[in-house]
Amino acid sequence: MERGWPTGGGLLLCLAVSLLLQGKANAFNISCSGFDQHGVDPVAFQTVFKQDSHPVINYSIPTQVNISFTLSAILEVNAQLQLLTSFPWLKMTWNNPFISWDPEECGHINKLTVIAENLWLPDIFIVESMDVDQTLEGLSVYVTNNSHVVYSKPMRVTSICSLDIFYFPFDQQNCTLTFGSVLYTVENMLLGMEKEVWETADTSRDIVHTQGQWDLLSIDKATPKMNVGSSLFYQVMFYVAIRHRPRLYVINLLVPSSFLVAINALSFYLPAESENRAPFKMTLLLGYNVFLLMMNKLLPANGTPLISVYFALCLSLMVLSLLETIFITYLLHLATTQPPPMPRWLHSLLPYCTSPTECCLTALWKENVGPGLTATHMPGLKEPRELVGKKLKPREAELNGNSGLTRAQPTDLWVQFSQTMDTFLFSLYLLFLASSIITVIILWNT
Repeated sequence: MERGWPTGGGLLLCLAVSLLLQGKANAFNISCSGFDQHGVDPVAFQTVFKQDSHPVINYSIPTQVNISFTLSAILEVNAQLQLLTSFPWLKMTWNNPFISWDPEECGHINKLTVIAENLWLPDIFIVESMDVDQTLEGLSVYVTNNSHVVYSKPMRVTSICSLDIFYFPFDQQNCTLTFGSVLYTVENMLLGMEKEVWETADTSRDIVHTQGQWDLLSIDKATPKMNVGSSLFYQVMFYVAIRHRPRLYVINLLVPSSFLVAINALSFYLPAESENRAPFKMTLLLGYNVFLLMMNKLLPANGTPLISVYFALCLSLMVLSLLETIFITYLLHLATTQPPPMPRWLHSLLPYCTSPTECCLTALWKENVGPGLTATHMPGLKEPRELVGKKLKPREAELNGNSGLTRAQPTDLWVQFSQTMDTFLFSLYLLFLASSIITVIILWNT
């Protein structure tokens, strides 16, 4: 049966309290004689629990303090300052040998609530905390009839956490919350777990509020000892693993960026000689820059995450595509006015077969020339790369065996070179998009 104790006027709990000194044990025993007939001033009751010193009978036996916590909220993760702001509920339990009573004599009351300031409290703090403890005043402590004390308090903690943002927004962070004492060494206080760590993890996962950005993955623990000079202190260390919820960033960052890059890749289907191709690419490039400026606030303020590298590659591809379009437009203009001869090294870079017709011409040329012969031995036959262009004159067709082959012009070679550049850059776009999609799927599922 549990009851609270009134602090002011009103209905008084009829509990007669007296202090009995039992031998040399120096333990408090609350006697409830006259429970049904008399009432006692609450102030007299509180004097029983007014203890500011460490409640021990034998100082050679350390006080066992068991702690547990429930992570109720992850308020903020500051990657720039490497700080985690969370809201845990800390629970501490210990035995106070100076307080006990018989529930049978006290109306079956086995638990009371007492103001926390009236009892000794363990000086437990979080080692990684960067703020002063802002515990609320007026908190209560549960005291049971068998000297068991239970104290719970909410805490807003801003703690140091080493954050690795390279895989943002698919990153997983591991932060630690280390609970320890400032004054009491292992000779005076022992720290332990009030409940199993898997219970802490399950309870926290059920009630945690993460502002829609983080998931609580797991909570593990360790119980190291810390040496400070010649003193040894017990600690309880909790490892908190959290992970970003990437859906917000995928929808607002990756999907629009991929759409713009895909549209830019489809612009290669526009004719190279078209006057609308370069302005279209410039419009996409301008829109992509505006998109990056608007979404910059969603990215971490420091470091270089993988998503920033992705955006840089997208921007580089779009700039390269625009430069290639400008270069091809210049080549085509030059080829239609004063086509320069194509250098031999550049001619060798052209694909061997750019069309089925040319592949057939190549096979025919090799069959007629035969092994060990070159075009100089048979001047009547031309290489297929030189047989692209306008129709040969009748005399030239007769010298070439009336094969109907065409003779290449510099303009045709430059057009073929432009098409080759378009094909290569388009393939590069497809490879980049495919690898990006595969990378996102792998990171999301791991």
